[in-house]
Amino acid sequence: MRIDKKNFGVLSNGKKVKLWTLKAGDLKLSLSEYGASWTSLIVPSKSGSKDDVLLGYSDLNGYLNNDPFIGVTVGRFANRIKGASFDLHGKKYTLQANDGENSLHSGLSGFDKRLWKSESYEEDDGVYVRFELESHDGDGGFPGNLKAIVTYGLTRSNEIICDYQAKVDKMCPVNLTNHAYFNLAKEGSGDILSHEVQLNSSKYVQVDRFGIPTGKLIPVKGTGFDFSERRRIFNGNSFLRLFKGYDHCFTVDGEAGKLRHCADVYESSSGRLMKVYTTQPGVQFYTGSHLKYVRGKQSSRYVKYSGFCLETQHFPDTPNQKDFPPCIYGPGKDYHERAVFSFSI
Repeated sequence: MRIDKKNFGVLSNGKKVKLWTLKAGDLKLSLSEYGASWTSLIVPSKSGSKDDVLLGYSDLNGYLNNDPFIGVTVGRFANRIKGASFDLHGKKYTLQANDGENSLHSGLSGFDKRLWKSESYEEDDGVYVRFELESHDGDGGFPGNLKAIVTYGLTRSNEIICDYQAKVDKMCPVNLTNHAYFNLAKEGSGDILSHEVQLNSSKYVQVDRFGIPTGKLIPVKGTGFDFSERRRIFNGNSFLRLFKGYDHCFTVDGEAGKLRHCADVYESSSGRLMKVYTTQPGVQFYTGSHLKYVRGKQSSRYVKYSGFCLETQHFPDTPNQKDFPPCIYGPGKDYHERAVFSFSI
């Protein structure tokens, strides 16, 4: 196991940004302090090659102009909030609108655009980086002074461990996740439509054309959302009807709060299999439908379907949906969720 650190760049205010690289088992993961971002993940294939399976940028400047949220840690609230506002205990809170009239991933100044503090450490099972960020009362329109602690690590058994914690001194919605885009064949190698996906989900969150939940959870059986058995992402007309791809939150079957199997993704040319586990009630499955000629690392160009995301999280617009699993935290109720991404051939 190994931990390396180097300078990733300098911000306009003169602050330096560190890039950490963790090595454990057969994997190598790089993490930036800016946005607490995953910048690369090297994974072996069945042929013996070792490839980067994460979309990303070659330098810090890419992450400073990162409209698709590639690789970042999202907060205070991941996904969309309708009308960029919510009511809590009789008070209306107005957020930053950056997706039409709605707030997406907490607006224009979310946690993805912050410089996190970081430190590395090693334990018997793996190597880790602990990121910390403080968010003041009223930041982005959200109530309360919040401290977030997010830890990412690699284990000897080829797992990425994700631990999300937050304390806030007023009641506030909290929903943290990572927005990594994967292409298990290799970043920049084409689209992900032939990847085979299985989701341990019996329902999905129905949304309108703006991606805002209607409040209904719809059974997946017999629909284009049915991934109960592993199948290719592209499956003909049903795929094309779904906003020309998936950008939907699926329920995760089993007891929320307990770590449970969420998803499998298999890519046949490389033989890579990724398994995802989460304590969260949902996972956003996104097939990169809005990627438009993004200049990525090593001269790659990312276009529609160049990568997919599996963002473990609370359901979108939960602060405005009384029947969704609650997302309000504060004094006496801290936020703590976990996710695991495991890799094998």
